[in-house]
Amino acid sequence: MAKKIRKEGAPQHIAIIPDGNRRWAHANRLRLQQGYSIGINKIVDVCIWAKRQGVKTISVWALSTENIANRSSTETGLLYRLYAKAATDSHIIKLLESNKARVKVIGNMGLLPERLREALRGLEQRTQAYTELTINLLVGYGGRDDIAHAVKSLNAEKIKNVDSEAIKSRLMTADVPDVDLIIRTSGEQRLSGLLPWQSNYSELYFARKTWPDFGREDLKRAIDTFQKRQRRFGR
Repeated sequence: MAKKIRKEGAPQHIAIIPDGNRRWAHANRLRLQQGYSIGINKIVDVCIWAKRQGVKTISVWALSTENIANRSSTETGLLYRLYAKAATDSHIIKLLESNKARVKVIGNMGLLPERLREALRGLEQRTQAYTELTINLLVGYGGRDDIAHAVKSLNAEKIKNVDSEAIKSRLMTADVPDVDLIIRTSGEQRLSGLLPWQSNYSELYFARKTWPDFGREDLKRAIDTFQKRQRRFGR
């Protein structure tokens, strides 16, 4: 069991790649829908657990541009329906409201069906006044696309003196703070383009468990590992 976390040393921003929902469903001889449904509910649980450990911002990679491009229409359609259902689920909304958690959706909304766009925007509007926890939901998001978006904006504005601040301010993720800790589940040890601008000095934690099996103690263990590391930021 992980020891009690010192809130004063907790990462302020955690980014999560919740990997392994399909593998979990297959290993447990369950339908793919059940794996994804449990995984979506786990996102809400982990965000609330993290808030109780002193975390202020959580970014969750819910659906990448590569997922949309490379997975079957049957699977992406299933994900669209489940996310739309979760975004309007009264139990989930009550949990967010009771924890004063704000949801911000980041990504290329043009890649998503209208029903899902409306559900996600509705969730954003319903929670926009809360300030105790910010949940960045990355949907239709890709790290290279994010940088390309900034470059296109600079080009359209005919900006000549381009510096790092000019690029950052035109990212889709311009308001997302630097990430302290990145957690990826299911034993995969790569970032796959997650928040490339904000992850420059992130600490990395790779959990062997699949996302549906990732629990409260696993989160505490990840934060405890983070607190033991020395962060030098190039010094």
